[in-house]
Amino acid sequence: MTLQVGVKIFLRNKEGKYLLLKRSAEKYKDTKGSWDIVGGRINPGSSLLENLKREVFEETGLKIISNPVLLYTQDIIHQNEMHVVRISYRGDTEGEPVLDISENTKYQWLTINEMKKQEDLDIYVAEILKEDILKD
Repeated sequence: MTLQVGVKIFLRNKEGKYLLLKRSAEKYKDTKGSWDIVGGRINPGSSLLENLKREVFEETGLKIISNPVLLYTQDIIHQNEMHVVRISYRGDTEGEPVLDISENTKYQWLTINEMKKQEDLDIYVAEILKEDILKD
């Protein structure tokens, strides 16, 4: 079994809305929900926060301007093949994303309630939102 660690962030703008990205259908064929928060797998040898900042910049061109707050961890086990530990944070940014369209094709800024109602939301984001731990 392969172990991977992923870092994700609920990235909030100055209006208090959070960034959701629509995953590329070509690149992400086996995902459960196409709208996700920013993030990805870590590169071993660098810290979780270094990886988080790198992923945010690579996917959106944005920078995290606050100290990210740890919100939630999840075990994602794909049969006997892969175990992913997903670590999710909350942090602030400013500006508008410039997407790497090979990974994500659209973006939107939503309130917490709007995210909860978003169709085709990533199931792991939905799980966190059900816990009501994300506060403005």
